[in-house]
Amino acid sequence: MLQRIPELNLRYGDRVLATGLVALMIVQVLLLDISRANTALAVAGALALLVPLALRVRMPLTLMLVLLTVGVMGQWLPKRVLDVEAFGLIVLLVVYNGGAHTSGRRAWAAGAITVVFGVVVLITDPDGLALNGIIFFTLLFGAPWLAGYVVQRRRLGETLMRHERDAAEAAIVDERARIARELHDVVAHAISVIVLQARGGRRLLDTEPEETRGALDTIEHTGEQALVEMRRLVGLLRESYDELALAPQPTLSELDHLVDQVRAAGLPVEVSIEGEPVELPPGVDLSAYRVVQEALTNALKHAGPASARVHLRYTAEVLEVDVSDDGRGTGNGDVGGYGLVGIRERVSVVGGQLEAGRQTNGGFAVRARLPYASDR
Repeated sequence: MLQRIPELNLRYGDRVLATGLVALMIVQVLLLDISRANTALAVAGALALLVPLALRVRMPLTLMLVLLTVGVMGQWLPKRVLDVEAFGLIVLLVVYNGGAHTSGRRAWAAGAITVVFGVVVLITDPDGLALNGIIFFTLLFGAPWLAGYVVQRRRLGETLMRHERDAAEAAIVDERARIARELHDVVAHAISVIVLQARGGRRLLDTEPEETRGALDTIEHTGEQALVEMRRLVGLLRESYDELALAPQPTLSELDHLVDQVRAAGLPVEVSIEGEPVELPPGVDLSAYRVVQEALTNALKHAGPASARVHLRYTAEVLEVDVSDDGRGTGNGDVGGYGLVGIRERVSVVGGQLEAGRQTNGGFAVRARLPYASDR
């Protein structure tokens, strides 16, 4: 039961407080020696405050306006009606609530209503226009409103800090996912090259030792590169978000080296470029490189005896990447792991489009459109 007290307070606390204050005010009014008409009017005013008080967080300005109305109407009642302690507590709570639960223009409106209410009290109170009265009523209305305003600003600051923290954590999660995709791309490509080279080297072991030596050299070089890249990526997982953002990434400037690796693994690759190359945003550059890498890796694994073609087309606003093979494999690039699923996500992040599938004349093709201005 004790564990439910915070929940019950959150759900029913304002209603209980409003009911208690209004009930106390009614009891105190009934104990006053005033006419029945004045008693009825005072009780009606107290009841008018009940609902806005119960909903004070949702309706701070409405509550202040109702209080102002009750206060103005109360000027036609005996002064001791508005002097009851419960009404004073209600005034303090309403003014504080106006400062604590409004912001922007609504906060200025709450402050203006507070000033109007204070002026009404100053004018109608016999001692209000005296210096002591001005100081007293200024503190009476100004202090709770200022306290509420300070609480509201602190609450907004804490909310902003929480949102910034959540955004930073989400960014780190996204970056970890990006690194996982990078790791998949590196490992999948390297292992595909190593397996194919080992398979070819084994067939040539007895008849062509020099060719076997070349295959082993390629395996060694590819493995070393993969290990270096894996160490870098795994190390990044231990770094902060800012350090992650500064990590160097492969770009299309390294395309020749990637193609040489694939050729060495046994897949002939033809590269063509159309249009004038432009300096690409980092996200677009990395995405284009990964599209080519994933497509060529899939061709190595699934196409069988085949050749591949990489075509880059630079237009005024979009880089088009087209990677195709003429093999007879059945792979679709999306089976297991990240594959083209991860590439599709990577392309969508920079505002691009990706199409992948078998061609009508045989083979498999991956086509991506990457706008220059959509890196985000």
